[in-house]
Amino acid sequence: MRLVFAGTPAVAVPSLEAIHGSRHHLVAVLTRPPAAAGRGRAVRPSAVGDWADGNGVPVLTPASPRDAGFLAELAALGPDCVPVVAYGALVPPAALAVPRHGWVNLHFSLLPAWRGAAPVAHAVLAGDDVTGATTFLLEEGLDTGPVYGVVTHPIGAAETAGDVLADLAEAGARLLVATLDGIEDGALVPVPQATDGVSYAAKLTTADARVDWSAPSMRVDRLVRATTPEPGAWTVLRGERVGLGPVHALAAEGADDLSLGPGELNAGKHEVLVGTGSGPVMLGEVRPPGRRAMPAADWARGLRLAAGERFDL
Repeated sequence: MRLVFAGTPAVAVPSLEAIHGSRHHLVAVLTRPPAAAGRGRAVRPSAVGDWADGNGVPVLTPASPRDAGFLAELAALGPDCVPVVAYGALVPPAALAVPRHGWVNLHFSLLPAWRGAAPVAHAVLAGDDVTGATTFLLEEGLDTGPVYGVVTHPIGAAETAGDVLADLAEAGARLLVATLDGIEDGALVPVPQATDGVSYAAKLTTADARVDWSAPSMRVDRLVRATTPEPGAWTVLRGERVGLGPVHALAAEGADDLSLGPGELNAGKHEVLVGTGSGPVMLGEVRPPGRRAMPAADWARGLRLAAGERFDL
């Protein structure tokens, strides 16, 4: 089939590479326009656009997929299908109608669970044991279209959202190519999603990523993992924001002799413990203001923490 691939961030690149190496003909890439990124806020192409430029694939970067010029250009390319991975803009009916096989979206959840922008983060935050990826026919509703295929993936007890998403990007790429093959062969027919089990996954904001030390240790652990690497968990000490990497909840026997209030710090030679609403957690890496991440014990030595000092709640 003739394909126009739609995607923007790095998580979409494995699918783009898989399609480029498949039996299908990649005629162009659709991505969001270059945007400011990084500390210097330099304007850069998206990860998908950068890959396409480096591999000689034409790149379309309309300000909106509703633009008349883009719709004409898409029609002129004559795609049979538009595979989509995290494009980042709503696709209007006029664009959905261009390819004869529609737009086929790869979504990183087991639909209808976690429809929306941050499915993996919400799966980790909710403590789901299993997540996955789904291919479905894109329609106007939010991730509501009929399903072509799924792949499942267990969520490890220490895995961050970034870890899980990296694995799903690879497994999902294989699923997407298999779906495109099945569509071309006539072997796949999309099946409507179940009407029960629907949940939504809004993007997690910086405000969402602030740790509430009065919450149970399990909740703190999940929040930090769910917001790693983006937007990044954080807390406040001495009036300054401190970034946090994944923490480790202590087993009951490891906490018997400790009595730490929520947010209270206890710095040892090789570890730093913090009280929560149920029991202490051990800090992993800490990112002081304006500095790189470092082991928590090194951070604490530099601060010379006072007895009873604590993170803000």
